[in-house]
Amino acid sequence: MTDIFKFITEYREAIFIIILSIFLGIEVISHVPSVLHTPLMSGANAIHGVVIIGAIIVMGHATNVLSMVLGFIAVILGTLNVVGGFVVTDRMLEMFRKKKK
Repeated sequence: MTDIFKFITEYREAIFIIILSIFLGIEVISHVPSVLHTPLMSGANAIHGVVIIGAIIVMGHATNVLSMVLGFIAVILGTLNVVGGFVVTDRMLEMFRKKKK
């Protein structure tokens, strides 16, 4: 328990910035118009590919099993996010296509 308090006091500023970033992100995202939601999400999913590249680099430089496992989990979750995001984007864009008669 003392280790937790030591961590919190040591990284107080970083924790404060993360909490503020969360509130700022919620505020910004809640004010995005519906028309812009699909293109923004598509771009965010494309950018998430950077996480996959980073995870692959971490796995390449892994010196212990924990680094390898965390890198592998990051690759799997990042890939699921990118693929799922593009599937959802495609389905939403399908709503705007003209229907064949």
